[in-house]
Amino acid sequence: MPTDHDYLLNNTRIATMATGFEPYGLINDGVIAVSNGKISWFGPASALPATYAGWNEQDIDGRLVTPGLIDCHTHIVFGGNRALEFEMRLNGASYEDIARAGGGIVSTVTSTRKAGLEALIKDALTRLDALISEGVTCVEVKSGYGLDHDTELTMLRAARALATKRNVTIKTSFLGAHAVPAEFKGRADAYIDDICIPTLKAAHAQGLVDAVDGFCEGIAFTPDQIERVFLVAQKLGIPVKLHAEQLSNLGGTQLAARFNALSADHVEYATDAGAQALAKAGSVAVILPGAFYTLHETQAPPIDSFRKHGVPMAIATDCNPGSSPLASILLTMNMACTLLGLTPEEALAGVTRNAASALGLADRGEIREGLRADLAIWDVQSPAELSYRIGFNSLHSRISGGVQ
Repeated sequence: MPTDHDYLLNNTRIATMATGFEPYGLINDGVIAVSNGKISWFGPASALPATYAGWNEQDIDGRLVTPGLIDCHTHIVFGGNRALEFEMRLNGASYEDIARAGGGIVSTVTSTRKAGLEALIKDALTRLDALISEGVTCVEVKSGYGLDHDTELTMLRAARALATKRNVTIKTSFLGAHAVPAEFKGRADAYIDDICIPTLKAAHAQGLVDAVDGFCEGIAFTPDQIERVFLVAQKLGIPVKLHAEQLSNLGGTQLAARFNALSADHVEYATDAGAQALAKAGSVAVILPGAFYTLHETQAPPIDSFRKHGVPMAIATDCNPGSSPLASILLTMNMACTLLGLTPEEALAGVTRNAASALGLADRGEIREGLRADLAIWDVQSPAELSYRIGFNSLHSRISGGVQ
């Protein structure tokens, strides 16, 4: 007998996003059966088993249903903002001018250290709500703006708390190796040894970290320094991911591949060899068009190489106060298509199936029996409309874990 938690979504067009079924895994005049927060059946209405007779039915009126969207790379927990720097740049200030005025990541670190747990939660909720309003059911949140023991842990606690405030899945990534704080200027190795690694161990002991990330770049940390952090993560049994090849090529994709990273992110300067390494490792390439746009980049990620070698491509907002103050997953999809040449189908896969892989989540990202019932219902005729429109939200409703 069906329970109060069992229901049918009838009269739907279903974009299952299942691999091997092109395009979009689309099913017309479909039905989705939801039971206890999971998808128990889906398919054409004509094939609905008799066992579902008597279930509560909801007529979706021909609307499109997709998996719930996933933002697999964000920094939504931080203090303050950098709008003044944005204005200064547009008025001709150089990077050095802004740095001398106390701007850049130093500004965000200062604000984040001062904010405290409750303020960080409150501010992050405004950004999280913007994502939820566009059909997002799962968000990855990084630390990395504390750069000291206590604030890094506070950021992770704030991220965990978001899932108690909203019906959304939050996955946390420890990004202690994000930048060298002012008090360790010129002593990156000491920062890794004295702050980053001990804080990672403490975060793991307190159950605050789902993955370990790092920023492998000339302005941040070398591959050797990141490797030391990854070796600790490996011993702790924590998966890794990496900000790699955003501004130059230091071999970050190769490093990520050696550790079978969940993902390598940004990857503008990745090479064909790097793409091959990611493919062999089963890692996802996470494309971040918001940072590409904000920083006026001209070096695009090697999309064709990723396609050629079968590297799954996810896309994400990279929502952060400096290089990507973007809290719209739908605009991110449009940017991925218009700026970087992804197809609308690749963009939708990038915020569903491939984004789930980038977080190591096997229970979502497609509409398939046995998976978590994270769904988004849209007032559109074609899935391509989700990437086509600019500044337009066609979400009708959202289901997270079966709950509407």
